[in-house]
Amino acid sequence: MQARGKDRGSVIVNGLRLLVAGAAAGVLTAAVALPAVGGAGIGVKTATEKLELRAEELDEPPLPEVTVLLDRNGNQIGQFYYENRKSVELKDIAPVMRDAIVAIEDARFYEHGPLDIEGTIRALATNLSSGGVTQGGSSITQQYVKQVLVNKAETKEELAAATEATMSRKLNELRYAMAIEKKYTKDEILERYLNISYFGAGAYGVEAAAKRFFNKSASKLTLAEAATLAGAVQNPSRTDPNVGKENRKRLLQRRNVVLDKMAELGKISKQEAEKAKKEDLGWKDVEVPGGCSESKYPYFCLYVQHELRNNPVFGKTDKERLRRLREGGLVIQTTLDPKMQEASEKAIAKYVYASDKPVASQAMIEPGTGEIRAMAASRKFGRDKKKNEISYNLPADVAHGGGRGFQAGSTFKVFTLVTALDKGMKINDGISTSDAYRAPSSSAFRDCKGNRVGEPSHVVRNSSEGGGGFKTLQTGTWGSVNTFFMALEQKVGLCEVVKTAKKLGIKRADGEPLREFETFTLGINEMDPVTVANAYATIAARGKYCEPIAITKITDRYGKTKTYESKCKKVLDEEVADAASHILSGVFTKGTMREVGGIGRDAAGKTGTTDDYTAAWFAGYTPDLASAVSLGDPRGAFGYDLTGVTIGGRYYPYVYGASISGRIWKDSMIRALRGSPPKSFHPINTSRFGGCSSGCAPKPRKDDRRDDGRGGDRDSRGRPDYFDDFVDRGEDHIDIGGDLGDRDGDRVSDRDTERLSGRDDRPSDRDGDRVVNQDGDRPSDRDGDRPSDRDGDRDVNQDDDRDSGRGRHGIIPMLG
Repeated sequence: MQARGKDRGSVIVNGLRLLVAGAAAGVLTAAVALPAVGGAGIGVKTATEKLELRAEELDEPPLPEVTVLLDRNGNQIGQFYYENRKSVELKDIAPVMRDAIVAIEDARFYEHGPLDIEGTIRALATNLSSGGVTQGGSSITQQYVKQVLVNKAETKEELAAATEATMSRKLNELRYAMAIEKKYTKDEILERYLNISYFGAGAYGVEAAAKRFFNKSASKLTLAEAATLAGAVQNPSRTDPNVGKENRKRLLQRRNVVLDKMAELGKISKQEAEKAKKEDLGWKDVEVPGGCSESKYPYFCLYVQHELRNNPVFGKTDKERLRRLREGGLVIQTTLDPKMQEASEKAIAKYVYASDKPVASQAMIEPGTGEIRAMAASRKFGRDKKKNEISYNLPADVAHGGGRGFQAGSTFKVFTLVTALDKGMKINDGISTSDAYRAPSSSAFRDCKGNRVGEPSHVVRNSSEGGGGFKTLQTGTWGSVNTFFMALEQKVGLCEVVKTAKKLGIKRADGEPLREFETFTLGINEMDPVTVANAYATIAARGKYCEPIAITKITDRYGKTKTYESKCKKVLDEEVADAASHILSGVFTKGTMREVGGIGRDAAGKTGTTDDYTAAWFAGYTPDLASAVSLGDPRGAFGYDLTGVTIGGRYYPYVYGASISGRIWKDSMIRALRGSPPKSFHPINTSRFGGCSSGCAPKPRKDDRRDDGRGGDRDSRGRPDYFDDFVDRGEDHIDIGGDLGDRDGDRVSDRDTERLSGRDDRPSDRDGDRVVNQDGDRPSDRDGDRPSDRDGDRDVNQDDDRDSGRGRHGIIPMLG
């Protein structure tokens, strides 16, 4: 009995509230809808003035829509969105859909002004009789205003103000609705309403809803389908068919209500209504690809997404760039070449399985433009660890959604070579080295701040502490001899080598400053394939550096198009670049790639195997395409090295730069360039770089024997490349001989490595230096397309023996 008393009391209280609301509604109705004439008009006019019910212009920002990515040929390769929407004109919406939505939401839409008097009174009467608010009285115009305000909200406070059940909000809506009714025709208002409304199942706007629910465009909707969508607008969370059976049941019931209403209004016959009610719901559950995880080329897509978010070219402020992404509706033409992308993917899959823990990744870049043609990796992009998927951008740096990369190894020796050529050394100028190298003093190496970073107590060795000998720029490079490059770096200056690397675009994958230690030339810095490929592309372009670029054109929703080009500048003397290409081309015939071989056209490159076989690289180029391939274990390179591993179904006791990365590079480049006419490198200026000057080889004595020659990189089977036929006497292409030695390559001994600087520069694995892709499915960068620091999938070098250049392996590098 007490409960019933409470119920009656509640009904009375609700009734009183509704009466008050009704009185206010009456004033509002009169104020908005009645003419201000006669005695009654005077009172209404006064009420209008007191309520300040004057039309107020509504700011209507563009609706968030889908952004589409195209490859360089114009084919769609992905899309991402903040809201799945595609706005359409009213003529592209089936007439039955227009009738259905008007019938159920605002039957007198074409007859009243911003406020429906009859609708408001009817809703009031219904609510009074039911003892609660069971029917709304808002017109389609008022609903449109509310949706605009909700979409504009950027803070919780703004969202609350747009949805709160207060008289002030209703007054504001009316002011805006009055302005909207003056600004647009009824058809224009209906079009905007149908495009802004949420229908459930992630579908915004009638076109996206038609595709999501029924796999057709809004222009093709049937009566039953139109009634279904019209019924979904009122409370999409309760009728979302994607949630479950109960929701689908409620949606079906709501559809039938719409059909009955259409019959009542004479829009359809009762027979048509009954026939349509017998149809099944027809829910197709059409998935809408969204985000880079759904793209055919997820790694490239991620690069584009982060570029749009981070590059000032696409907006002066972060807020502006984010707003542009959220609004969407962009058609983005990219640089990706599907033929080259396929070449990369097939070559990687041939040598490294998706199920392998070590991961191979590759980037291809066009010299002279900086345009990224391909980005691929051996592991699938995703979050399913059971499937060995990985959720960050393997070929890219942290700024583009990638990890911290792998030490680049002997690929960095190229920067010392270029520096020596730029300083006037000739290709057969050289240095006599022993089987081990020690800095003569701490001042023998100075970083670019002038600090002495030489380590006289630290020993850099060649393989098995083998013999040294006289090495030229050519033979030292072909053999990737560690002691030679340490001596060469000392001669030309550490800072000069660092400057050369920076001019070619070298920067660490994690975004931190380059580690400037004496073993810089041996590749102690962690890199990503895009950056390394682009550095080598600069040499291929004869010293023309271009920033990597993935976007060439953007067309907005209004058809306005803007084109983009890379920022390019000359950073090397053309003839220096030509000389470097001349030497590096010998790597395929006389160096660490001779067993793998070339690609049937002019090509140059360098292998890179890191200390303790923690990673293996190959970077190289032709005149028209550059590429870099890295291989390492993202669980932590020093904790999971490349010794005694099975990769691609084959067992490797040791993995060298040529073993897998070199072969991937060769196969992918052959396929990528198939059909393209071969281009030649510019010939070396022999008068400037030929022969030797002050660094000529010492004349051999009659009893001299062939140089032992053991030094840097190995070929793919671990054999050192020792040029067995000739002794280098300063002539072009004269080689130094030697025996096979053991299988250690040009690794540096681990001796004395823990004794380096006591300062620990290692970044913590918990420091969050990564750029978190917080929104892989939406361009707001909030979706977390990359794992947390705990997932072990990132190349974070989680083992404590990594020291970013100074700790256990910090300045001990790399084979070739």
